[in-house]
Amino acid sequence: MPDQKRDYYEVLGLNKSASDEEIKKAYRKLAKKYHPDMNPDDKSAEAKFKEVNEAYEVLSDHDKKARYDQFGFAGVDPNFGAGAGGPGGFGFDMGDLGDIFGSFFGGGFGGGFGGGRRADPNAPQKGASLRAGLTVTFMESMTGCDKEISLNRAENCPDCGGSGAAPGTSPEICPDCRGAGQVRVQRQTIMGSVTTVGECPRCRGRGRIVRTPCKSCGGNGQVTRHRTIKLHIPAGIDNGQTIPIRGQGNNGTNGGPSGDLLVVVSVRPDARFRREGDDLYLEQPVSFPQAALGAELQIDTIDGKVKYNLPAGTQPDTVVRLRGKGAPNVNGYGRGDQYVTVRLEVPRNLTADQREALRAYAGAMGEGTGEDSGFVRDFFGKKKKKK
Repeated sequence: MPDQKRDYYEVLGLNKSASDEEIKKAYRKLAKKYHPDMNPDDKSAEAKFKEVNEAYEVLSDHDKKARYDQFGFAGVDPNFGAGAGGPGGFGFDMGDLGDIFGSFFGGGFGGGFGGGRRADPNAPQKGASLRAGLTVTFMESMTGCDKEISLNRAENCPDCGGSGAAPGTSPEICPDCRGAGQVRVQRQTIMGSVTTVGECPRCRGRGRIVRTPCKSCGGNGQVTRHRTIKLHIPAGIDNGQTIPIRGQGNNGTNGGPSGDLLVVVSVRPDARFRREGDDLYLEQPVSFPQAALGAELQIDTIDGKVKYNLPAGTQPDTVVRLRGKGAPNVNGYGRGDQYVTVRLEVPRNLTADQREALRAYAGAMGEGTGEDSGFVRDFFGKKKKKK
Protein backbone atom coordinates (compact mmCIF):
# COMPACT_ATOMS: atom_id res chain seq x y z
CA MET A 1 0.00 0.00 0.00
CA PRO A 2 1.29 3.51 -0.75
CA ASP A 3 2.67 5.27 2.31
CA GLN A 4 0.77 8.49 1.59
CA LYS A 5 -2.59 6.92 2.43
CA ARG A 6 -4.28 8.45 5.46
CA ASP A 7 -5.66 6.29 8.23
CA TYR A 8 -9.28 5.45 7.46
CA TYR A 9 -10.47 6.52 10.89
CA GLU A 10 -8.65 9.82 10.39
CA VAL A 11 -10.33 10.28 7.02
CA LEU A 12 -13.78 9.97 8.64
CA GLY A 13 -12.75 11.90 11.75
CA LEU A 14 -13.38 8.94 14.07
CA ASN A 15 -11.54 6.78 16.55
CA LYS A 16 -11.35 2.98 16.55
CA SER A 17 -14.15 2.65 19.09
CA ALA A 18 -16.67 4.26 16.72
CA SER A 19 -19.94 2.36 16.34
CA ASP A 20 -21.53 1.35 13.04
CA GLU A 21 -23.99 4.21 13.37
CA GLU A 22 -21.21 6.73 14.01
CA ILE A 23 -19.31 5.48 10.97
CA LYS A 24 -22.39 5.79 8.81
CA LYS A 25 -23.19 9.27 10.14
CA ALA A 26 -19.64 10.50 9.52
CA TYR A 27 -19.69 9.07 6.00
CA ARG A 28 -23.00 10.75 5.17
CA LYS A 29 -21.69 14.11 6.28
CA LEU A 30 -18.39 13.93 4.42
CA ALA A 31 -19.76 12.28 1.28
CA LYS A 32 -22.29 15.06 0.93
CA LYS A 33 -19.63 17.69 1.64
CA TYR A 34 -17.17 16.45 -0.99
CA HIS A 35 -19.55 15.10 -3.63
CA PRO A 36 -18.39 16.52 -7.01
CA ASP A 37 -21.90 17.66 -7.86
CA MET A 38 -21.79 19.88 -4.79
CA ASN A 39 -18.30 21.18 -5.70
CA PRO A 40 -18.25 21.63 -9.48
CA ASP A 41 -15.36 24.13 -9.35
CA ASP A 42 -13.22 22.24 -6.84
CA LYS A 43 -11.06 19.66 -8.57
CA SER A 44 -9.80 18.28 -5.26
CA ALA A 45 -13.34 17.42 -4.12
CA GLU A 46 -13.51 14.26 -6.27
CA ALA A 47 -10.25 12.94 -4.78
CA LYS A 48 -11.51 13.61 -1.25
CA PHE A 49 -14.83 12.00 -2.13
CA LYS A 50 -13.02 8.85 -3.32
CA GLU A 51 -10.93 8.82 -0.15
CA VAL A 52 -14.04 9.04 2.03
CA ASN A 53 -15.77 6.25 0.09
CA GLU A 54 -12.67 4.06 0.28
CA ALA A 55 -12.54 4.50 4.04
CA TYR A 56 -16.25 3.73 4.39
CA GLU A 57 -15.93 0.70 2.11
CA VAL A 58 -13.58 -0.85 4.63
CA LEU A 59 -14.95 0.39 7.96
CA SER A 60 -18.57 -0.48 7.12
CA ASP A 61 -17.63 -4.12 6.38
CA HIS A 62 -17.14 -6.07 9.61
CA ASP A 63 -14.60 -8.49 8.09
CA LYS A 64 -12.53 -5.82 6.36
CA LYS A 65 -12.69 -3.57 9.39
CA ALA A 66 -11.39 -6.39 11.64
CA ARG A 67 -8.49 -7.08 9.27
CA TYR A 68 -7.71 -3.37 8.97
CA ASP A 69 -7.77 -2.89 12.75
CA GLN A 70 -5.33 -5.79 13.16
CA PHE A 71 -3.04 -5.48 10.14
CA GLY A 72 -3.58 -1.96 8.81
CA PHE A 73 -3.64 -1.41 5.05
CA ALA A 74 -2.04 -4.80 4.47
CA GLY A 75 -5.11 -6.48 5.95
CA VAL A 76 -7.30 -5.20 3.15
CA ASP A 77 -4.78 -5.73 0.35
CA PRO A 78 -6.18 -8.13 -2.31
CA ASN A 79 -3.20 -10.37 -1.85
CA PHE A 80 -3.97 -10.74 1.86
CA GLY A 81 -7.03 -12.86 1.21
CA ALA A 82 -9.97 -13.16 -1.11
CA GLY A 83 -10.75 -9.83 -2.64
CA ALA A 84 -11.53 -8.09 -5.88
CA GLY A 85 -8.96 -6.28 -7.95
CA GLY A 86 -8.78 -2.62 -8.73
CA PRO A 87 -6.81 0.39 -7.55
CA GLY A 88 -5.51 -0.03 -4.04
CA GLY A 89 -7.02 -3.52 -3.79
CA PHE A 90 -10.66 -2.39 -3.41
CA GLY A 91 -13.52 -3.92 -5.34
CA PHE A 92 -15.33 -0.76 -6.38
CA ASP A 93 -15.17 1.66 -9.27
CA MET A 94 -16.84 4.97 -10.05
CA GLY A 95 -20.11 3.09 -10.58
CA ASP A 96 -19.80 1.64 -7.11
CA LEU A 97 -19.24 5.11 -5.67
CA GLY A 98 -22.51 6.22 -7.21
CA ASP A 99 -24.30 3.23 -5.72
CA ILE A 100 -22.84 3.82 -2.25
CA PHE A 101 -23.69 7.52 -2.33
CA GLY A 102 -27.13 6.85 -3.79
CA SER A 103 -27.90 4.39 -1.01
CA PHE A 104 -27.59 7.25 1.47
CA PHE A 105 -29.00 10.20 -0.43
CA GLY A 106 -31.48 8.57 -2.79
CA GLY A 107 -30.15 10.05 -6.03
CA GLY A 108 -30.59 13.66 -4.95
CA PHE A 109 -27.49 14.67 -6.97
CA GLY A 110 -26.62 14.41 -10.62
CA GLY A 111 -24.85 11.62 -12.40
CA GLY A 112 -21.22 11.14 -13.22
CA PHE A 113 -20.79 8.01 -11.15
CA GLY A 114 -23.09 5.55 -12.88
CA GLY A 115 -25.15 2.88 -11.17
CA GLY A 116 -28.71 3.11 -9.89
CA ARG A 117 -29.87 5.75 -7.44
CA ARG A 118 -31.74 4.26 -4.50
CA ALA A 119 -32.76 5.32 -1.02
CA ASP A 120 -31.12 3.90 2.05
CA PRO A 121 -33.54 1.25 3.42
CA ASN A 122 -32.35 2.08 6.92
CA ALA A 123 -32.94 5.81 6.58
CA PRO A 124 -35.85 7.29 8.56
CA GLN A 125 -39.12 6.71 6.73
CA LYS A 126 -42.33 8.65 7.38
CA GLY A 127 -45.33 6.53 8.32
CA ALA A 128 -48.31 6.14 5.99
CA SER A 129 -51.19 8.57 6.33
CA LEU A 130 -54.63 7.28 7.29
CA ARG A 131 -58.08 8.37 6.10
CA ALA A 132 -61.26 8.38 8.14
CA GLY A 133 -64.80 9.68 7.67
CA LEU A 134 -66.85 11.75 10.11
CA THR A 135 -70.46 12.98 9.87
CA VAL A 136 -71.69 16.16 11.58
CA THR A 137 -75.00 18.02 11.60
CA PHE A 138 -75.47 21.23 9.66
CA MET A 139 -75.50 23.35 12.82
CA GLU A 140 -72.34 21.62 14.11
CA SER A 141 -70.63 22.58 10.86
CA MET A 142 -71.74 26.18 11.36
CA THR A 143 -70.65 26.60 14.98
CA GLY A 144 -67.74 24.14 15.18
CA CYS A 145 -67.58 21.23 17.60
CA ASP A 146 -65.30 18.67 19.24
CA LYS A 147 -65.49 15.05 18.08
CA GLU A 148 -63.73 11.71 18.52
CA ILE A 149 -62.66 9.18 15.90
CA SER A 150 -61.78 5.53 16.55
CA LEU A 151 -59.25 3.86 14.27
CA ASN A 152 -56.57 1.19 14.00
CA ARG A 153 -53.04 2.31 13.24
CA ALA A 154 -49.53 0.84 13.09
CA GLU A 155 -47.34 1.82 16.02
CA ASN A 156 -43.78 0.98 16.91
CA CYS A 157 -43.60 -2.11 19.09
CA PRO A 158 -43.10 -0.95 22.69
CA ASP A 159 -41.00 -4.03 23.53
CA CYS A 160 -38.38 -3.69 20.80
CA GLY A 161 -38.74 0.04 20.08
CA GLY A 162 -39.52 -0.65 16.44
CA SER A 163 -36.30 -2.54 15.66
CA GLY A 164 -38.00 -5.92 15.34
CA ALA A 165 -35.24 -7.54 17.39
CA ALA A 166 -35.86 -9.20 20.73
CA PRO A 167 -35.01 -7.05 23.78
CA GLY A 168 -31.29 -7.20 24.45
CA THR A 169 -30.42 -7.82 20.80
CA SER A 170 -30.06 -5.59 17.74
CA PRO A 171 -30.56 -6.01 13.99
CA GLU A 172 -27.37 -6.72 12.05
CA ILE A 173 -26.28 -5.15 8.79
CA CYS A 174 -26.92 -7.63 6.00
CA PRO A 175 -23.55 -9.06 4.93
CA ASP A 176 -24.72 -9.63 1.35
CA CYS A 177 -25.83 -6.09 0.52
CA ARG A 178 -23.95 -4.28 3.31
CA GLY A 179 -27.12 -2.49 4.37
CA ALA A 180 -28.05 -1.19 0.91
CA GLY A 181 -31.04 -3.50 0.52
CA GLN A 182 -30.01 -4.26 -3.07
CA VAL A 183 -27.31 -6.32 -4.72
CA ARG A 184 -25.60 -6.08 -8.09
CA VAL A 185 -25.37 -9.18 -10.23
CA GLN A 186 -23.04 -9.32 -13.23
CA ARG A 187 -23.79 -11.72 -16.03
CA GLN A 188 -22.04 -12.53 -19.28
CA THR A 189 -24.29 -12.46 -22.32
CA ILE A 190 -23.72 -12.56 -26.06
CA MET A 191 -23.91 -8.75 -25.93
CA GLY A 192 -21.18 -8.60 -23.30
CA SER A 193 -21.19 -8.07 -19.54
CA VAL A 194 -24.54 -6.96 -18.09
CA THR A 195 -24.95 -5.72 -14.54
CA THR A 196 -28.37 -5.71 -12.90
CA VAL A 197 -29.48 -4.36 -9.53
CA GLY A 198 -32.19 -6.11 -7.56
CA GLU A 199 -33.58 -6.57 -4.09
CA CYS A 200 -31.28 -8.40 -1.75
CA PRO A 201 -32.80 -11.87 -1.27
CA ARG A 202 -31.20 -12.37 2.12
CA CYS A 203 -32.68 -9.31 3.88
CA ARG A 204 -35.57 -8.80 1.42
CA GLY A 205 -34.51 -5.25 0.74
CA ARG A 206 -34.40 -4.14 4.37
CA GLY A 207 -30.63 -3.85 4.60
CA ARG A 208 -30.64 -5.52 8.02
CA ILE A 209 -31.20 -8.98 9.40
CA VAL A 210 -32.99 -9.77 12.65
CA ARG A 211 -31.44 -12.90 14.13
CA THR A 212 -33.75 -13.08 17.15
CA PRO A 213 -37.19 -11.61 16.34
CA CYS A 214 -39.19 -9.78 18.98
CA LYS A 215 -42.02 -12.01 20.20
CA SER A 216 -44.48 -9.15 20.53
CA CYS A 217 -44.34 -8.02 16.90
CA GLY A 218 -42.85 -11.13 15.25
CA GLY A 219 -39.85 -9.15 14.03
CA ASN A 220 -41.97 -6.67 12.10
CA GLY A 221 -41.14 -3.79 14.43
CA GLN A 222 -44.72 -2.54 14.50
CA VAL A 223 -48.02 -3.61 16.01
CA THR A 224 -51.62 -2.58 15.31
CA ARG A 225 -53.31 -0.59 18.05
CA HIS A 226 -56.88 0.72 18.38
CA ARG A 227 -56.90 4.41 19.21
CA THR A 228 -59.47 7.13 19.86
CA ILE A 229 -58.41 10.51 18.48
CA LYS A 230 -59.96 13.77 19.64
CA LEU A 231 -60.28 16.54 17.09
CA HIS A 232 -61.88 19.95 16.68
CA ILE A 233 -64.20 20.59 13.75
CA PRO A 234 -63.74 24.27 12.80
CA ALA A 235 -66.78 26.48 12.26
CA GLY A 236 -67.64 26.73 8.56
CA ILE A 237 -66.44 23.26 7.52
CA ASP A 238 -68.23 22.26 4.32
CA ASN A 239 -69.40 18.88 3.11
CA GLY A 240 -66.54 16.82 1.65
CA GLN A 241 -63.71 18.92 3.09
CA THR A 242 -60.73 17.20 4.71
CA ILE A 243 -59.15 18.04 8.06
CA PRO A 244 -55.48 16.95 8.37
CA ILE A 245 -54.33 15.95 11.86
CA ARG A 246 -50.55 15.93 11.81
CA GLY A 247 -48.69 12.98 13.29
CA GLN A 248 -51.75 10.83 14.01
CA GLY A 249 -51.23 8.34 11.17
CA ASN A 250 -49.08 5.20 11.20
CA ASN A 251 -45.77 5.49 13.05
CA GLY A 252 -42.67 5.94 10.93
CA THR A 253 -39.83 3.43 10.70
CA ASN A 254 -36.16 3.82 11.54
CA GLY A 255 -36.99 6.83 13.66
CA GLY A 256 -39.00 8.56 10.95
CA PRO A 257 -42.00 10.79 11.76
CA SER A 258 -45.56 9.48 11.92
CA GLY A 259 -47.93 9.99 9.04
CA ASP A 260 -51.05 12.15 9.19
CA LEU A 261 -54.70 11.40 9.80
CA LEU A 262 -56.94 12.82 7.05
CA VAL A 263 -60.53 13.21 8.24
CA VAL A 264 -63.13 13.65 5.49
CA VAL A 265 -66.17 15.49 6.87
CA SER A 266 -69.74 14.82 5.72
CA VAL A 267 -72.39 17.40 6.65
CA ARG A 268 -76.01 16.28 6.97
CA PRO A 269 -78.43 18.40 4.91
CA ASP A 270 -80.66 20.86 6.78
CA ALA A 271 -84.40 21.17 6.21
CA ARG A 272 -84.25 24.97 6.24
CA PHE A 273 -80.90 26.11 4.91
CA ARG A 274 -79.09 25.44 1.65
CA ARG A 275 -75.42 26.32 1.38
CA GLU A 276 -73.45 27.56 -1.63
CA GLY A 277 -69.91 28.52 -0.75
CA ASP A 278 -70.17 30.73 2.33
CA ASP A 279 -73.67 31.96 1.45
CA LEU A 280 -76.87 30.45 2.85
CA TYR A 281 -80.29 30.29 1.19
CA LEU A 282 -83.67 30.04 2.89
CA GLU A 283 -87.33 30.25 1.79
CA GLN A 284 -89.61 32.40 3.97
CA PRO A 285 -93.38 31.75 3.72
CA VAL A 286 -95.63 34.85 4.00
CA SER A 287 -99.37 35.27 3.73
CA PHE A 288 -101.13 37.42 1.17
CA PRO A 289 -102.06 40.10 3.74
CA GLN A 290 -98.42 40.22 4.96
CA ALA A 291 -97.11 40.63 1.43
CA ALA A 292 -99.77 43.21 0.53
CA LEU A 293 -99.78 45.26 3.74
CA GLY A 294 -96.23 44.67 5.00
CA ALA A 295 -95.31 42.89 8.22
CA GLU A 296 -92.61 42.27 10.79
CA LEU A 297 -91.19 38.80 10.10
CA GLN A 298 -89.11 36.47 12.28
CA ILE A 299 -86.53 34.92 9.93
CA ASP A 300 -84.42 31.92 10.88
CA THR A 301 -80.63 32.32 10.74
CA ILE A 302 -77.84 30.15 12.16
CA ASP A 303 -77.60 32.71 14.98
CA GLY A 304 -81.29 32.40 15.84
CA LYS A 305 -84.32 34.37 14.66
CA VAL A 306 -83.90 37.95 13.46
CA LYS A 307 -86.55 40.60 12.83
CA TYR A 308 -87.16 41.85 9.31
CA ASN A 309 -89.70 44.48 8.23
CA LEU A 310 -91.31 43.22 5.04
CA PRO A 311 -92.33 46.21 2.88
CA ALA A 312 -95.96 46.52 1.78
CA GLY A 313 -96.56 45.24 -1.72
CA THR A 314 -93.71 42.72 -1.67
CA GLN A 315 -94.08 40.40 -4.65
CA PRO A 316 -93.70 36.58 -4.53
CA ASP A 317 -90.16 35.26 -5.10
CA THR A 318 -88.60 38.52 -3.96
CA VAL A 319 -85.09 37.82 -2.63
CA VAL A 320 -83.95 39.57 0.54
CA ARG A 321 -80.26 39.77 1.45
CA LEU A 322 -79.15 39.59 5.08
CA ARG A 323 -75.51 40.68 5.11
CA GLY A 324 -73.08 38.74 7.30
CA LYS A 325 -75.67 36.12 8.26
CA GLY A 326 -74.23 33.35 6.10
CA ALA A 327 -71.79 30.56 6.93
CA PRO A 328 -68.47 31.40 8.61
CA ASN A 329 -65.47 30.96 6.36
CA VAL A 330 -63.54 27.89 7.51
CA ASN A 331 -60.25 29.79 7.18
CA GLY A 332 -61.48 32.64 9.36
CA TYR A 333 -62.17 35.17 6.59
CA GLY A 334 -65.47 36.52 7.90
CA ARG A 335 -68.92 35.24 6.97
CA GLY A 336 -71.06 35.01 3.89
CA ASP A 337 -74.58 36.40 3.44
CA GLN A 338 -77.99 34.85 3.79
CA TYR A 339 -80.48 35.14 0.92
CA VAL A 340 -84.17 34.84 1.79
CA THR A 341 -86.72 34.12 -0.93
CA VAL A 342 -90.27 35.28 -0.17
CA ARG A 343 -92.78 32.50 -0.89
CA LEU A 344 -96.49 33.35 -0.93
CA GLU A 345 -98.33 30.86 1.24
CA VAL A 346 -101.89 30.08 0.17
CA PRO A 347 -104.22 28.87 2.94
CA ARG A 348 -105.98 25.58 2.29
CA ASN A 349 -108.81 25.67 4.85
CA LEU A 350 -110.78 28.90 5.21
CA THR A 351 -113.65 29.70 7.55
CA ALA A 352 -116.94 31.07 6.20
CA ASP A 353 -116.02 34.57 7.39
CA GLN A 354 -112.61 34.38 5.75
CA ARG A 355 -114.15 33.26 2.47
CA GLU A 356 -116.71 36.05 2.59
CA ALA A 357 -114.01 38.60 3.28
CA LEU A 358 -112.00 37.39 0.32
CA ARG A 359 -115.05 37.53 -1.96
CA ALA A 360 -115.61 41.09 -0.85
CA TYR A 361 -111.97 41.88 -1.62
CA ALA A 362 -112.27 40.27 -5.04
CA GLY A 363 -115.39 42.27 -5.77
CA ALA A 364 -113.68 45.47 -4.72
CA MET A 365 -110.80 44.63 -7.07
CA GLY A 366 -113.24 43.91 -9.89
CA GLU A 367 -112.40 40.25 -9.95
CA GLY A 368 -115.10 37.64 -10.48
CA THR A 369 -115.42 34.59 -8.29
CA GLY A 370 -117.23 32.33 -10.74
CA GLU A 371 -120.46 32.38 -8.71
CA ASP A 372 -122.53 33.66 -11.62
CA SER A 373 -121.49 30.75 -13.88
CA GLY A 374 -122.73 28.01 -11.58
CA PHE A 375 -119.33 27.50 -10.01
CA VAL A 376 -117.59 29.08 -7.07
CA ARG A 377 -113.82 29.54 -7.47
CA ASP A 378 -112.12 29.53 -4.12
CA PHE A 379 -109.65 32.42 -4.15
CA PHE A 380 -106.95 30.14 -2.76
CA GLY A 381 -108.40 26.79 -3.84
CA LYS A 382 -109.81 24.86 -6.75
CA LYS A 383 -112.98 25.46 -8.75
CA LYS A 384 -115.99 23.97 -6.98
CA LYS A 385 -119.66 23.43 -7.89
CA LYS A 386 -121.96 26.10 -6.44
CA LYS A 387 -124.09 24.83 -3.55
